[in-house]
This record gives sequence, C-alpha cells and structure tokens, in this order.
Amino acid sequence: MTAPGVAAPDALHDALTAARLCTIDPRLGGIVLKGGEMLREAVLAELRSGLGPERRIPVNVDDDRLLGGIDLTATLAAGRPVRREGLLAEAAGGFVVLPMAERLSEAVAGHIAAAIDTGDARFVTVAFDDGVEADARPPAALMERLAFHIDLTEARLGAALSPTTVADRVEDAPGAIDALVTTAAALGIASARAPRFALLAARAAARMNGRTQVTDADLALAALLVLAPRATQWPTEPETAGEAPPPPPDQDQGDGQEETATDTPPLDDLILAAALAALPPDLLAQVAAGKSRQRARANGAGERRLGHARGRPLAARAGMPGGGKRLSLIDTLRAAAPWQRLRGRSGRVMIRRDDLRIRRFEARAEALTIFAVDASGSSALARLAEAKGAVELLLAEAYVKRAEVALIAFRGTGAETLLPPTRSLTRARRSLADLPGGGGTPLAAGLNAARELAESARARGRTPFIVVLTDGRANIAADGGTVRAIAESDAASAARAIGVAGIAAAFVDISARPRPEGAMLAAAMRARYLALPRADAGVMHAAISAAQAA
Repeated sequence: MTAPGVAAPDALHDALTAARLCTIDPRLGGIVLKGGEMLREAVLAELRSGLGPERRIPVNVDDDRLLGGIDLTATLAAGRPVRREGLLAEAAGGFVVLPMAERLSEAVAGHIAAAIDTGDARFVTVAFDDGVEADARPPAALMERLAFHIDLTEARLGAALSPTTVADRVEDAPGAIDALVTTAAALGIASARAPRFALLAARAAARMNGRTQVTDADLALAALLVLAPRATQWPTEPETAGEAPPPPPDQDQGDGQEETATDTPPLDDLILAAALAALPPDLLAQVAAGKSRQRARANGAGERRLGHARGRPLAARAGMPGGGKRLSLIDTLRAAAPWQRLRGRSGRVMIRRDDLRIRRFEARAEALTIFAVDASGSSALARLAEAKGAVELLLAEAYVKRAEVALIAFRGTGAETLLPPTRSLTRARRSLADLPGGGGTPLAAGLNAARELAESARARGRTPFIVVLTDGRANIAADGGTVRAIAESDAASAARAIGVAGIAAAFVDISARPRPEGAMLAAAMRARYLALPRADAGVMHAAISAAQAA
C-alpha cells in the first residue's frame, strides 16, 4: 500500500483486504479508491459478499432523496403526508457508492459525514476519486471519516482473498494504543480519528484471521493501510525502526546465571517501520515544497458563488420568485402537500406564500492570474523569459480550471499591460515574443496597475490572483521621480492597497540575494513570499500553483 498518487502493484490486494475489514467492522467508515476503474468491481464484489447490495449516490442528489422526505405523488393521492426513506436510510447495514466523489458538494459530504458520525443507520462508504488533477480530492469532511485511502491507478488484477473464519472477540496487545498514537504523531497526523481507525483495523484483522488477540502483524497491517496514506512528514528519527538490538551484556561468570538478549524491537518501531515501507519516496520533497496531499481545493480555481440561473443545482430554499429567482415547482408542491387536509379539500392544491421554493445553483467564478513583472535592469530579459514560460504553463491548464492569465511589465517610469486577460495560448505567445527591458524600477506603478486590473476583474465576477516578480528595490516613484526614499514609500503604499483590497497574491523575490525589502512588501500585500533567485519557468509555475492553493 502506498500513499495516494503512488500506486503499488499489490494495491488491489490491499483494497480487497480493506473491504473485508470494513465488512467485519463497519465503524471503519469505508474506502476511498483512486483510479483503477476496471478493478473497482472486485472491491465492490467483496463488499457485496459481506454486506449485501449497495446504494449509489449521484453527485447532484438533492436533500430529500439523500435524507428522506415527503413522497409527493403518494401524498397527493392519499391526501395525507406519506414519507419515503432516503438513500442513506436505505443503505442501513450495507454500503453506499459515491461515483466522482471529488465533485461532491460540501453540503452533500456534510450530510454523509453526519450520518457516519451518528451511526443510527450504519453503512460503509466507498468513494471513487476520479480527479485528474493531483489536488482535486473528495471533500475533507468525507476523507476524514473513511479509514482507507488506496490508489489503484497502476494496480494489477491478482488473486482474490481466501475465505477466513472470523473470531467473535479479540483483545488488544499490550501497549497497542500508545504505539499507534506515537506512530501517528511521528508521521505528522493531527487527526485523532486516524489512530482510532488503525486500532479498529487491527482488531478486525485479528478477527479476520481467527485470532482472539491483536498481534504485531495486525498492528503493522493497520499502520500500512490507515496511517501511511495520511502521513504529512517523514519521522525525525526513522533510523530507530528496524535497528539491530544492542549486543547482550557480558555474562556474569560468578552467579552461573545466563543473560538472555531479546531479538524483538519495541512495538512502536515495528509499527513505524510498517508505515515507512508504504510512504512515497518523494514525501520529503512534498513537505519541503509546502504542498499538502490532501488539499480540498484545486490550484487556481475560482471562488464558489451562489446564483439562480446556472451552475450545479443545490437544494431549493424558501423564497419569492422574481428578480432573477425562479420558482422550483416540485419543491413548492412538496412543501405544500402535508398541509392540504388542514387547508380543506377543494379539489385543488392549496399553496401559500410560505410554501414557495426557489431554485439555487452553485458556480465557480473564473480565475484570473495577473503577472506583474519587473522588466528593469540588465537581467530583465531573463526574468521575462521565465515569466513567459510560467504564463504558457498556466495557460495550458486554463481550459480545465476556467482560468485566464494577464501580464503587466513595469520599467522606466511606468507600467504597461502587455497581455490583457486571455486564455489564448497563441495570443499569449505572440504578445510575449518581443518584450521590452531595461530602465528604472517603478514598482509602485506596477503594483497599482496590477491592483486596478484585479479590481476590474473582480467587478466582472472573476477571482483575481496577483503574482509579482521583482527584487523589491524600487527606485522610481509613482509620479516618475527618481528619489529612492519616495519610491520605496510609494511602493509600500501600493502594496498596502492590495492587502486592504483583499486580493490574493504571491510575491516572488527574484533577486540573486533576497533582502528584507521583498519580505516587507509581501507582508504589506498580505501575500505569500517566495524567494526564488534562480527559478526557471517550471519551478516558478510549481511555486505559484502551491501559493494559489494555500
């Protein structure tokens, strides 16, 4: 088993094992399966053999179908309220399947999470993670409550699990809880659910193998399946796991007693070693870059906004139609149906103002990344070349993320918008082909131009993100003067204006030796500060993407 994104050939065996553990103890919550579309059926078959048929929950499910509510047709026919069960209640004792779980709304994920927490209708959840982007994951509230996260992307079809005899009860090994908690802390896992899931998985593993007591092997399996996929750091002292025990002390020849040395390392080390075996080899690089493997938001995505015209349908709410708000007829009838007997039987459905429901939709605003590039000095051409490469990399993702890119260059005594907001890669390359360079550094003018463009984009419903590439050393004031003190003061004022406007930003310090000026301007902008003195286009693109997702 490996962390998400690093699939192992035996990942299918791990998924089948996780499915059987869930059938033994549904308190484990369920499984997140990434990739492996052709292999998922084997996992579902394992769950069906232990839990029965499943219920599938579509991404656009409404609250009434998910949680239960009034059956409108039966209610109108019977003249009395007739309720129907929701999908979660129908799944009691079985399991639910969530196709395209990365597209679930926070509201639907919250309802499922609440049902898992209450345990009134216990069921196992299988979430299919079909996100193409590395950071497009199912909602965090759902991921937190499912014990197993398994990547089947490169898994191979293998042999099925052999039948086993399930024991009725098991006892914990001495020190098991302390060892799991210690291992979770060493791996940087802050959630208290993780060691609890690991303990439940170890107990289920013991029962699956017909044992009456949890063994070291059961704890190691739990660490491999539950703790390793949640790791966010490499343990500070991994060398302690699996080390050879110290040599036995010299025997005392006088007492005739022979000392016995133990060959078994501490339980903490055994569990940690099992978890380390499943960690991805690039975990240290991910941590050093400050990237989380469990981001709930895709890089560069726009804000979620409610509307009444188009987007992803949401549950209807009480309200009056008009002003762009449209009536939801079915939901209105459903709200009025239970009250018809009290309102009198006149052969017509009596609807009052309180019954009216309006449609709601959720849409993502388009995102706009604005590059404000320092084009002054002898190294301007190199900096603009890096910006050009980063712009082209971001444009390649624009069609997926609904993002636009703009470029502002500041040099001499002012700033110029070289590339207005666009998704056209051809237009971008044509505009970036011949960029001017040299002259002074009118940093204030560049920051003001970026802020004005961002505010204009926000007024049109877009989500702006400013990326400033400079060394932070302003020498041209906002009015074109050459007094350095005034230039620095104007730059600080322009930076504060961006921070006050609440525009998300990143400040990329491209000077050979970063100085405090850049960090101070970034703080005034309330922006992420990135010191990248020798960054190429790829490094710059990765750093900017990480800053946007932070």
